[in-house]
Amino acid sequence: MADKDLRINEQIRVREVRLIRDEGEQQVLSTVEALEIAREQALDLVEVAPQANPPVVKIMDYGKYKFENEKKIRDSKKKQKLLKLKEIRMQPKIDEHDLDFKSKHVREFLAEGNKVKVTVRFRGRELAHTELGLDVLKDVLQRIEGDYVMDKPPAMEGRFMSMVLSPKTKK
Repeated sequence: MADKDLRINEQIRVREVRLIRDEGEQQVLSTVEALEIAREQALDLVEVAPQANPPVVKIMDYGKYKFENEKKIRDSKKKQKLLKLKEIRMQPKIDEHDLDFKSKHVREFLAEGNKVKVTVRFRGRELAHTELGLDVLKDVLQRIEGDYVMDKPPAMEGRFMSMVLSPKTKK
């Protein structure tokens, strides 16, 4: 539940609430009494489980609670790594040097932690010899020497034959 959905103080419009104190003890009392207790402590009454019967509330500093939640969300976003999908395109009649060069790029992308889509584009009559494209993709796999996981094996998609590789996870 997002903290935007939490009701505080006068926004709580039910007759009875279950108040959970810091020590963990619970008691059911009227909303007015719970609000008075919160005001005596100069804190807010925050509804933490509105679907319960009666709704569960806690006495806390709402501003501090909201800040801590936002901090947790920011920290979890920092830990996420965005995977990018890089694409390397080639043709079935690719020269050895070009194949070496493009394979080196595939290896670099995988080392950076990106997924790589290796695509062979067929033009005109080349479509009659798709096995040449498969040979090129197998050649690329041999040249990058096993530091990958194949997400999608070589397959035809219209005029293209492609495969998707991702880096091996470091454990």
